[in-house]
Amino acid sequence: MTDRVGSVTVAIDGGPLLVPITGIGAAVSEMTRALDRRADVTLRPYALSFRGRLLPGMTRLPLPAAIAQRCWSQVSWPRLDRWIRPAEVVHGTNYSVGPSRLPRLVTVYDCWFLRNPGDASPVVVRAGKVLRRAVATGATVHATSQATADAVRELLGTDRVEVIPLAALARHEPTIGMLAGPAPVAELDGVPFVLALGTLERRKNLPRLVAAYGEVAAADPDLRLVLAGGDGDDRAAIDAAIDALPAMTRARVVRTGRVDPALKHWLLSTARVLAYPSLDEGFGFPLLEAMQYDLPVVASARGSIPEVAGDAALLVDPLDSAALADALGRALDEETTRSALVAAGHARLQTFSWDDTARALAALYHRLAEVGC
Repeated sequence: MTDRVGSVTVAIDGGPLLVPITGIGAAVSEMTRALDRRADVTLRPYALSFRGRLLPGMTRLPLPAAIAQRCWSQVSWPRLDRWIRPAEVVHGTNYSVGPSRLPRLVTVYDCWFLRNPGDASPVVVRAGKVLRRAVATGATVHATSQATADAVRELLGTDRVEVIPLAALARHEPTIGMLAGPAPVAELDGVPFVLALGTLERRKNLPRLVAAYGEVAAADPDLRLVLAGGDGDDRAAIDAAIDALPAMTRARVVRTGRVDPALKHWLLSTARVLAYPSLDEGFGFPLLEAMQYDLPVVASARGSIPEVAGDAALLVDPLDSAALADALGRALDEETTRSALVAAGHARLQTFSWDDTARALAALYHRLAEVGC
Protein backbone atom coordinates (compact mmCIF):
# COMPACT_ATOMS: atom_id res chain seq x y z
CA MET A 1 0.00 0.00 0.00
CA THR A 2 2.57 2.59 -1.11
CA ASP A 3 1.76 6.16 -2.04
CA ARG A 4 0.85 6.61 -5.71
CA VAL A 5 1.17 9.67 -7.86
CA GLY A 6 -2.26 11.16 -8.58
CA SER A 7 -3.99 9.00 -5.98
CA VAL A 8 -6.28 10.03 -3.15
CA THR A 9 -5.34 8.76 0.30
CA VAL A 10 -8.26 7.20 2.15
CA ALA A 11 -8.39 6.21 5.81
CA ILE A 12 -10.67 3.17 5.64
CA ASP A 13 -12.20 1.25 8.54
CA GLY A 14 -10.82 -2.28 8.50
CA GLY A 15 -12.41 -3.25 11.80
CA PRO A 16 -14.85 -5.74 10.21
CA LEU A 17 -11.81 -7.76 9.09
CA LEU A 18 -10.60 -8.34 12.67
CA VAL A 19 -13.62 -10.22 14.01
CA PRO A 20 -15.26 -13.47 12.81
CA ILE A 21 -16.13 -12.67 9.21
CA THR A 22 -19.78 -11.86 8.57
CA GLY A 23 -21.38 -10.66 5.37
CA ILE A 24 -20.14 -7.14 6.08
CA GLY A 25 -16.64 -8.39 6.82
CA ALA A 26 -16.60 -10.33 3.54
CA ALA A 27 -17.84 -7.25 1.68
CA VAL A 28 -15.14 -5.05 3.24
CA SER A 29 -12.51 -7.63 2.34
CA GLU A 30 -13.60 -7.74 -1.31
CA MET A 31 -14.00 -3.96 -1.45
CA THR A 32 -10.54 -3.20 -0.06
CA ARG A 33 -8.84 -5.80 -2.29
CA ALA A 34 -10.42 -4.25 -5.38
CA LEU A 35 -9.55 -0.71 -4.24
CA ASP A 36 -5.96 -1.67 -3.51
CA ARG A 37 -5.54 -2.83 -7.12
CA ARG A 38 -6.16 0.73 -8.30
CA ALA A 39 -3.43 3.30 -8.94
CA ASP A 40 -5.70 6.25 -8.09
CA VAL A 41 -6.40 5.21 -4.47
CA THR A 42 -4.02 4.73 -1.54
CA LEU A 43 -5.65 2.98 1.40
CA ARG A 44 -4.66 3.60 5.01
CA PRO A 45 -6.73 1.04 6.97
CA TYR A 46 -7.50 1.67 10.61
CA ALA A 47 -9.27 -0.26 13.35
CA LEU A 48 -11.25 0.94 16.33
CA SER A 49 -10.76 -2.29 18.21
CA PHE A 50 -8.48 -3.75 20.84
CA ARG A 51 -9.68 -7.32 20.22
CA GLY A 52 -8.24 -8.42 16.92
CA ARG A 53 -4.71 -8.81 15.67
CA LEU A 54 -3.94 -6.02 13.24
CA LEU A 55 -3.46 -6.79 9.57
CA PRO A 56 -0.30 -5.53 7.81
CA GLY A 57 -0.38 -1.78 7.29
CA MET A 58 -3.32 -1.23 9.65
CA THR A 59 -3.36 1.47 12.35
CA ARG A 60 -5.04 0.79 15.66
CA LEU A 61 -6.78 3.87 17.03
CA PRO A 62 -6.08 4.20 20.78
CA LEU A 63 -9.78 4.42 21.60
CA PRO A 64 -11.92 1.71 23.20
CA ALA A 65 -14.71 1.17 20.69
CA ALA A 66 -17.54 1.34 23.22
CA ILE A 67 -16.30 4.64 24.69
CA ALA A 68 -15.68 6.15 21.27
CA GLN A 69 -19.16 5.21 20.07
CA ARG A 70 -20.77 6.70 23.15
CA CYS A 71 -18.89 9.94 22.59
CA TRP A 72 -19.52 10.08 18.86
CA SER A 73 -23.25 9.55 19.32
CA GLN A 74 -23.41 12.88 21.16
CA VAL A 75 -20.41 15.09 20.35
CA SER A 76 -17.84 15.60 17.59
CA TRP A 77 -14.95 14.47 19.77
CA PRO A 78 -12.44 12.92 19.80
CA ARG A 79 -11.68 13.56 16.14
CA LEU A 80 -9.90 10.94 14.07
CA ASP A 81 -7.54 13.37 12.38
CA ARG A 82 -4.46 13.00 14.59
CA TRP A 83 -4.31 9.22 13.95
CA ILE A 84 -5.14 8.99 10.25
CA ARG A 85 -2.76 11.48 8.65
CA PRO A 86 -2.00 11.89 5.76
CA ALA A 87 -5.52 10.82 4.73
CA GLU A 88 -7.66 13.09 2.57
CA VAL A 89 -10.94 11.20 3.02
CA VAL A 90 -12.29 8.95 5.79
CA HIS A 91 -14.44 5.91 4.89
CA GLY A 92 -16.42 4.14 7.61
CA THR A 93 -17.26 0.74 6.16
CA ASN A 94 -19.67 -0.50 8.84
CA TYR A 95 -22.48 2.01 9.39
CA SER A 96 -20.47 4.50 11.42
CA VAL A 97 -17.64 6.96 10.99
CA GLY A 98 -16.02 9.12 13.63
CA PRO A 99 -15.80 12.91 13.57
CA SER A 100 -13.11 14.51 11.43
CA ARG A 101 -12.30 17.75 9.65
CA LEU A 102 -11.79 15.64 6.54
CA PRO A 103 -14.59 14.64 4.16
CA ARG A 104 -16.31 11.51 5.48
CA LEU A 105 -18.06 8.63 3.76
CA VAL A 106 -20.06 5.96 5.58
CA THR A 107 -21.34 2.73 4.03
CA VAL A 108 -24.91 1.75 4.91
CA TYR A 109 -26.03 -1.72 3.84
CA ASP A 110 -29.64 -1.62 5.06
CA CYS A 111 -31.88 0.44 7.34
CA TRP A 112 -33.74 -2.35 9.10
CA PHE A 113 -32.27 -1.41 12.48
CA LEU A 114 -33.33 2.22 12.02
CA ARG A 115 -36.92 1.22 11.23
CA ASN A 116 -37.00 -1.49 13.91
CA PRO A 117 -34.83 -0.34 16.83
CA GLY A 118 -36.63 -2.74 19.16
CA ASP A 119 -35.11 -5.64 17.21
CA ALA A 120 -31.57 -4.25 17.47
CA SER A 121 -28.97 -4.91 20.17
CA PRO A 122 -27.73 -2.02 22.35
CA VAL A 123 -24.47 -1.97 20.37
CA VAL A 124 -26.34 -1.65 17.06
CA VAL A 125 -28.66 1.02 18.48
CA ARG A 126 -25.61 3.02 19.57
CA ALA A 127 -24.05 2.61 16.13
CA GLY A 128 -27.28 3.99 14.69
CA LYS A 129 -26.91 7.10 16.84
CA VAL A 130 -23.34 7.55 15.62
CA LEU A 131 -24.59 7.19 12.05
CA ARG A 132 -27.32 9.77 12.57
CA ARG A 133 -24.87 12.28 14.05
CA ALA A 134 -22.30 11.66 11.31
CA VAL A 135 -24.88 12.32 8.61
CA ALA A 136 -26.25 15.35 10.46
CA THR A 137 -22.72 16.81 10.60
CA GLY A 138 -21.98 16.37 6.91
CA ALA A 139 -20.96 12.78 6.17
CA THR A 140 -21.89 11.35 2.77
CA VAL A 141 -23.61 7.96 2.66
CA HIS A 142 -22.57 5.11 0.40
CA ALA A 143 -25.74 3.05 -0.08
CA THR A 144 -25.34 -0.43 -1.53
CA SER A 145 -28.70 -0.32 -3.33
CA GLN A 146 -31.31 2.15 -4.47
CA ALA A 147 -33.73 0.74 -1.90
CA THR A 148 -31.24 1.52 0.86
CA ALA A 149 -30.61 4.99 -0.58
CA ASP A 150 -34.34 5.73 -0.53
CA ALA A 151 -34.55 4.58 3.10
CA VAL A 152 -31.51 6.70 4.05
CA ARG A 153 -33.08 9.79 2.52
CA GLU A 154 -36.32 9.13 4.37
CA LEU A 155 -34.93 8.11 7.76
CA LEU A 156 -31.79 10.26 7.97
CA GLY A 157 -33.05 13.31 6.07
CA THR A 158 -30.11 13.71 3.70
CA ASP A 159 -29.54 13.93 -0.05
CA ARG A 160 -25.83 13.25 0.31
CA VAL A 161 -26.29 9.65 -0.81
CA GLU A 162 -24.39 7.75 -3.50
CA VAL A 163 -25.62 4.36 -4.74
CA ILE A 164 -22.72 1.99 -5.44
CA PRO A 165 -23.69 -1.70 -5.62
CA LEU A 166 -21.51 -4.51 -4.32
CA ALA A 167 -20.87 -7.85 -6.08
CA ALA A 168 -20.76 -11.58 -5.49
CA LEU A 169 -18.55 -12.89 -2.70
CA ALA A 170 -15.70 -15.16 -3.76
CA ARG A 171 -16.86 -18.74 -4.21
CA HIS A 172 -15.26 -21.20 -1.80
CA GLU A 173 -13.69 -24.01 -3.78
CA PRO A 174 -13.64 -27.43 -2.07
CA THR A 175 -10.63 -29.59 -1.46
CA ILE A 176 -10.35 -33.08 -2.95
CA GLY A 177 -11.03 -34.51 0.51
CA MET A 178 -14.30 -32.60 0.75
CA LEU A 179 -15.43 -33.89 -2.62
CA ALA A 180 -14.57 -37.50 -1.80
CA GLY A 181 -15.85 -37.56 1.78
CA PRO A 182 -19.32 -38.33 3.12
CA ALA A 183 -22.07 -35.72 3.24
CA PRO A 184 -21.23 -33.26 6.05
CA VAL A 185 -24.89 -33.30 7.17
CA ALA A 186 -25.89 -36.96 7.30
CA GLU A 187 -29.66 -36.42 7.20
CA LEU A 188 -29.30 -34.54 3.89
CA ASP A 189 -27.39 -37.28 2.09
CA GLY A 190 -29.15 -38.06 -1.19
CA VAL A 191 -32.38 -36.12 -0.49
CA PRO A 192 -33.69 -32.87 -2.03
CA PHE A 193 -33.80 -29.80 0.18
CA VAL A 194 -34.74 -26.13 0.23
CA LEU A 195 -31.92 -24.00 1.65
CA ALA A 196 -32.22 -20.78 3.66
CA LEU A 197 -28.92 -19.03 4.48
CA GLY A 198 -28.66 -16.42 7.23
CA THR A 199 -28.87 -15.67 10.91
CA LEU A 200 -32.17 -16.65 12.52
CA GLU A 201 -33.36 -13.08 12.90
CA ARG A 202 -36.75 -11.47 12.40
CA ARG A 203 -36.04 -9.75 9.13
CA LYS A 204 -35.25 -13.11 7.51
CA ASN A 205 -38.96 -14.04 7.81
CA LEU A 206 -38.21 -17.70 8.48
CA PRO A 207 -41.44 -18.63 10.33
CA ARG A 208 -43.37 -17.94 7.10
CA LEU A 209 -40.85 -19.97 5.16
CA VAL A 210 -41.40 -22.87 7.58
CA ALA A 211 -45.17 -22.60 7.04
CA ALA A 212 -44.71 -22.51 3.25
CA TYR A 213 -42.41 -25.52 3.42
CA GLY A 214 -45.10 -27.40 5.32
CA GLU A 215 -47.47 -26.95 2.38
CA VAL A 216 -44.91 -28.10 -0.20
CA ALA A 217 -43.59 -30.99 1.91
CA ALA A 218 -47.04 -32.53 2.14
CA ALA A 219 -46.67 -33.57 -1.51
CA ASP A 220 -43.02 -34.68 -1.28
CA PRO A 221 -42.11 -36.98 1.62
CA ASP A 222 -38.37 -36.72 0.83
CA LEU A 223 -38.08 -32.91 0.77
CA ARG A 224 -36.17 -31.25 3.62
CA LEU A 225 -35.88 -27.62 4.72
CA VAL A 226 -32.43 -26.47 5.86
CA LEU A 227 -32.07 -23.37 8.04
CA ALA A 228 -28.36 -22.60 7.87
CA GLY A 229 -27.28 -19.83 10.20
CA GLY A 230 -26.50 -18.90 13.76
CA ASP A 231 -29.10 -18.16 16.41
CA GLY A 232 -30.72 -14.74 16.37
CA ASP A 233 -33.66 -12.83 17.76
CA ASP A 234 -36.29 -14.94 15.95
CA ARG A 235 -35.31 -18.38 17.28
CA ALA A 236 -38.40 -18.70 19.49
CA ALA A 237 -40.81 -17.83 16.66
CA ILE A 238 -39.02 -20.24 14.31
CA ASP A 239 -39.23 -23.01 16.91
CA ALA A 240 -42.95 -22.33 17.30
CA ALA A 241 -43.48 -22.47 13.52
CA ILE A 242 -41.63 -25.78 13.32
CA ASP A 243 -43.62 -27.18 16.26
CA ALA A 244 -46.84 -26.29 14.40
CA LEU A 245 -45.94 -28.65 11.53
CA PRO A 246 -47.19 -32.25 11.47
CA ALA A 247 -44.78 -34.53 13.32
CA MET A 248 -43.42 -36.25 10.20
CA THR A 249 -42.82 -32.91 8.45
CA ARG A 250 -41.34 -31.33 11.58
CA ALA A 251 -38.65 -34.00 11.66
CA ARG A 252 -37.53 -32.97 8.17
CA VAL A 253 -36.51 -29.42 9.16
CA VAL A 254 -32.74 -29.32 9.65
CA ARG A 255 -30.96 -26.57 11.57
CA THR A 256 -27.20 -26.48 11.01
CA GLY A 257 -26.21 -23.53 13.18
CA ARG A 258 -23.54 -21.16 11.90
CA VAL A 259 -21.89 -22.54 8.75
CA ASP A 260 -18.25 -22.34 7.72
CA PRO A 261 -17.23 -21.77 4.06
CA ALA A 262 -16.79 -25.48 3.37
CA LEU A 263 -20.26 -26.40 4.63
CA LYS A 264 -21.82 -23.44 2.84
CA HIS A 265 -20.21 -24.64 -0.41
CA TRP A 266 -21.65 -28.12 0.08
CA LEU A 267 -25.12 -26.77 0.88
CA LEU A 268 -25.19 -24.46 -2.14
CA SER A 269 -23.84 -27.23 -4.38
CA THR A 270 -26.41 -29.77 -3.20
CA ALA A 271 -29.60 -27.79 -2.51
CA ARG A 272 -32.53 -27.84 -4.89
CA VAL A 273 -33.69 -24.22 -4.26
CA LEU A 274 -32.50 -21.21 -2.28
CA ALA A 275 -35.31 -19.55 -0.32
CA TYR A 276 -34.71 -15.90 0.60
CA PRO A 277 -38.01 -14.45 1.87
CA SER A 278 -36.52 -11.53 3.85
CA LEU A 279 -38.63 -8.59 4.95
CA ASP A 280 -35.72 -6.29 4.07
CA GLU A 281 -32.19 -6.59 2.70
CA GLY A 282 -29.60 -3.98 1.87
CA PHE A 283 -27.96 -6.10 -0.82
CA GLY A 284 -28.41 -9.83 -0.37
CA PHE A 285 -25.20 -11.77 -1.03
CA PRO A 286 -26.91 -15.21 -0.90
CA LEU A 287 -28.80 -14.29 -4.08
CA LEU A 288 -25.60 -13.96 -6.09
CA GLU A 289 -24.01 -16.92 -4.30
CA ALA A 290 -26.90 -19.12 -5.40
CA MET A 291 -26.50 -17.91 -8.98
CA GLN A 292 -22.80 -18.89 -8.85
CA TYR A 293 -23.92 -22.45 -8.04
CA ASP A 294 -26.71 -22.69 -10.67
CA LEU A 295 -29.22 -22.80 -7.84
CA PRO A 296 -32.75 -21.50 -8.56
CA VAL A 297 -33.92 -18.75 -6.20
CA VAL A 298 -37.28 -17.95 -4.61
CA ALA A 299 -37.14 -14.60 -2.86
CA SER A 300 -39.02 -11.68 -1.40
CA ALA A 301 -40.08 -8.67 -3.45
CA ARG A 302 -38.86 -6.36 -0.65
CA GLY A 303 -35.88 -4.08 -0.06
CA SER A 304 -32.98 -4.42 -2.49
CA ILE A 305 -33.83 -7.98 -3.49
CA PRO A 306 -35.60 -7.10 -6.78
CA GLU A 307 -32.65 -4.86 -7.74
CA VAL A 308 -30.11 -7.61 -7.17
CA ALA A 309 -32.12 -10.60 -8.38
CA GLY A 310 -33.73 -9.05 -11.45
CA ASP A 311 -35.43 -11.81 -13.45
CA ALA A 312 -33.16 -14.49 -11.94
CA ALA A 313 -35.55 -15.28 -9.06
CA LEU A 314 -39.23 -15.94 -8.46
CA LEU A 315 -40.23 -12.90 -6.37
CA VAL A 316 -43.20 -13.04 -4.01
CA ASP A 317 -44.86 -11.03 -1.26
CA PRO A 318 -42.98 -12.22 1.86
CA LEU A 319 -46.15 -11.94 3.96
CA ASP A 320 -48.03 -14.40 1.74
CA SER A 321 -47.09 -17.94 2.80
CA ALA A 322 -49.32 -19.49 0.12
CA ALA A 323 -47.60 -17.51 -2.64
CA LEU A 324 -44.23 -18.50 -1.20
CA ALA A 325 -45.27 -22.17 -1.19
CA ASP A 326 -46.46 -21.94 -4.80
CA ALA A 327 -43.17 -20.38 -5.92
CA LEU A 328 -41.17 -23.03 -4.07
CA GLY A 329 -43.19 -25.75 -5.77
CA ARG A 330 -42.54 -24.26 -9.20
CA ALA A 331 -38.81 -23.85 -8.56
CA LEU A 332 -38.58 -27.41 -7.27
CA ASP A 333 -40.61 -29.23 -9.90
CA GLU A 334 -40.88 -27.23 -13.14
CA GLU A 335 -37.75 -27.93 -15.18
CA THR A 336 -38.44 -25.11 -17.63
CA THR A 337 -38.72 -22.66 -14.72
CA ARG A 338 -35.55 -24.00 -13.14
CA SER A 339 -33.60 -23.75 -16.40
CA ALA A 340 -34.83 -20.21 -17.03
CA LEU A 341 -33.81 -19.08 -13.54
CA VAL A 342 -30.35 -20.61 -13.86
CA ALA A 343 -29.77 -18.99 -17.27
CA ALA A 344 -30.97 -15.63 -15.99
CA GLY A 345 -28.67 -16.05 -12.99
CA HIS A 346 -25.64 -16.47 -15.27
CA ALA A 347 -26.52 -13.22 -17.04
CA ARG A 348 -27.29 -11.42 -13.79
CA LEU A 349 -23.92 -12.25 -12.26
CA GLN A 350 -22.17 -10.44 -15.10
CA THR A 351 -23.79 -7.13 -14.08
CA PHE A 352 -21.97 -7.05 -10.73
CA SER A 353 -18.21 -6.62 -10.33
CA TRP A 354 -15.97 -5.64 -7.42
CA ASP A 355 -13.81 -3.74 -9.91
CA ASP A 356 -16.89 -1.68 -10.84
CA THR A 357 -17.56 -1.10 -7.13
CA ALA A 358 -13.97 0.06 -6.59
CA ARG A 359 -14.07 2.29 -9.69
CA ALA A 360 -17.18 4.09 -8.45
CA LEU A 361 -15.81 4.41 -4.91
CA ALA A 362 -12.52 5.81 -6.23
CA ALA A 363 -14.37 8.44 -8.26
CA LEU A 364 -16.39 9.37 -5.18
CA TYR A 365 -13.26 9.63 -3.01
CA HIS A 366 -11.71 12.03 -5.52
CA ARG A 367 -14.84 14.18 -5.64
CA LEU A 368 -15.02 14.35 -1.84
CA ALA A 369 -11.33 15.24 -1.60
CA GLU A 370 -11.68 18.00 -4.17
CA VAL A 371 -14.73 19.53 -2.52
CA GLY A 372 -13.45 19.10 1.05
CA CYS A 373 -15.69 19.40 4.10
